[in-house]
Amino acid sequence: MEVIFLGTGTSQGVPMIACDCAVCTSEDPRDKRSRCCIHVVMDGLHIQVDASSEFRLRCVAEKVNWIDLFILTHGHADHITGMDDLRRFCDMRGGEALQVYSTDEGISRVLSIYPYAIMERSVVKGYAAFKLELMPTKLELEQGTIESTLLPHGGVNTLGLVFTERSSGKKFTYYTDCKRVPREAVELARGSDAVVLDGLRPTPHPSHMTIGEATDVAAEIGAPVSYLTHLTHLTSHVEVEAGLPESVRVAYDGHRLTL
Repeated sequence: MEVIFLGTGTSQGVPMIACDCAVCTSEDPRDKRSRCCIHVVMDGLHIQVDASSEFRLRCVAEKVNWIDLFILTHGHADHITGMDDLRRFCDMRGGEALQVYSTDEGISRVLSIYPYAIMERSVVKGYAAFKLELMPTKLELEQGTIESTLLPHGGVNTLGLVFTERSSGKKFTYYTDCKRVPREAVELARGSDAVVLDGLRPTPHPSHMTIGEATDVAAEIGAPVSYLTHLTHLTSHVEVEAGLPESVRVAYDGHRLTL
């Protein structure tokens, strides 16, 4: 299994507009953060999770050249606004609609933003086409399984995702954009080879976990390695990672994780 971190930043990205703080002006490339999304390759199946505003640019930079299915964790702007750029992947499929899984809230947002794309095939060459479906609690695929759980995130629920590759048995958990990780989600993630957790910033936030809260959840799950994502300009990669337990790292754009 391979995981490509296309984006690891918050909704404002880093550097932020009109900010000259130490992180926004940092020369460390790991402090340059696009909005949050990942690409997972599981036994050759290409799964895209979310499409940030920079999605097209990040696909070009990381050479993401194919998508088999798309999962939208929730309908907030920083996760959905790049979906129109999925049109290229529909075009590569001969105009066939791309399967999109999400929550009720996520599907409602896709319907309101992209009504022109809800069809079995692209109406014109080069246009997007989406086939929408509720994400099941367990999606059985030839290449493995994707299990889902709901995570509280302000006024909505985010999809937490657990990928298990059939050939290797490797297990990967992705829990972005959440205020806490409920007991059932902790149990679902146990046995993971790697975990990604929302760790927005050092200080409290009403709908995201802090770095300290995410570190506590990482210890509770007990994976060999956990990564923090959805990071703000309050987080310097080097400085924050130096203060973390050895099993918790800071994710960065372009990092490739092979399990």
